[in-house]
Amino acid sequence: MAGISFDRKIEDMTFKEASIELEQVVRALEGGDLELEDSLSYYTRGVELLKSLRERLANAEQKVKVLMGDADSSAPAVDTTAAPSTNFIDE
Repeated sequence: MAGISFDRKIEDMTFKEASIELEQVVRALEGGDLELEDSLSYYTRGVELLKSLRERLANAEQKVKVLMGDADSSAPAVDTTAAPSTNFIDE
């Protein structure tokens, strides 16, 4: 490979490390200086990195939802159906 070493397993990388590597892969692909075989390898690695990053984000989002659900369940429920309209604010 020209430039980037793909020796490290994606699952061993932090979110930030994987993001940085994805950025490097995109730059290399956009540069247009890679041989066809290298381009395919870079593209494959980029797809794997992107998949991992999306999964990590989805997991983090789920954890936040669970935590917010726990926080919301301890707060008293407030009925807002009778609250005045705020439509005029956007006008």
